[in-house]
Amino acid sequence: MTTVTATEKVIEPVVRRGSEPRRRSDVGRVLTQVFMIVITLAWITPILFALYVALRPIEETNRDGYVSLADRLTLANFTNAWRQSEMWTFFLNSVYITVPAVILTLLLASMVAFVVARLNFKFNIAMLILFTAGNLLPQQVIITPLYRLYLAIPLPGFLSESGLLYNSIFGLIVINVSFQLGFCVFVLSNYMKTIPPEIDEAAIVDGASLWTRYRRLTLPLCRPALAALATLLTTWIYNDFFWAITLISTGNRRPITSALANLQGQFVANQNMIAAAALIAAIPTLVVFVLLQKQFIRGLALGATKG
Repeated sequence: MTTVTATEKVIEPVVRRGSEPRRRSDVGRVLTQVFMIVITLAWITPILFALYVALRPIEETNRDGYVSLADRLTLANFTNAWRQSEMWTFFLNSVYITVPAVILTLLLASMVAFVVARLNFKFNIAMLILFTAGNLLPQQVIITPLYRLYLAIPLPGFLSESGLLYNSIFGLIVINVSFQLGFCVFVLSNYMKTIPPEIDEAAIVDGASLWTRYRRLTLPLCRPALAALATLLTTWIYNDFFWAITLISTGNRRPITSALANLQGQFVANQNMIAAAALIAAIPTLVVFVLLQKQFIRGLALGATKG
């Protein structure tokens, strides 16, 4: 017969109470991992299915349906999509729109954010609210007055062949910069507020001008945030379809997202080729994310821990 000491009587309930939170944390960790796996599969499945459809011949798909095992896989849909839709021309249009729009947006947003976050005056909060409020306005609400405005604003010949802001690549750059500027100002201003003010104070003592403090002190410290925003802006502007079909009437001036429409006729649509073209169009955004991945993740992490 075993005897239980007084010490064991005291320790046993404590051990039981300590094991219960551990079990709960283990269950929560398992549920979190299961949830992340399910969400990952939900995101990857459409991409894998699009790739599977793009690799199948259209004749086989019409015969057996999309949800069926393939007899053979081919890259013919990718080559045909590249040739028939003239994707190279549309890709260059997307580059001409995306690169200047991203650079201008980050430049202007960083300037406004610097004034709002690093300078003290009466209207800095009101200015921040003004720029942020622009993101709350849906694009479809202003499309009619914006369309008429684009038809009324003249441009010199080297910016627009039509002589108007409408039906010009410059017009798409302007509208993308305008709609993305508010979000970037909001993010950068909050990020700049995490920079110690002693840095500016030391620069002022050394005789640094306002431009020097912005260009040589603040911008280098905001590199992770700028890289994260550059990744997001490239994805958003590159994938834009609404402004392209609304403010551009000439087909060969539209970005690459509009090239997919050239593969679909009024009565016949080769969905396998359209899937291949969509995958080709997604490659540049993947390349940008891979190149800026470290800076992008670093910017998100710093934004989550500071401020």
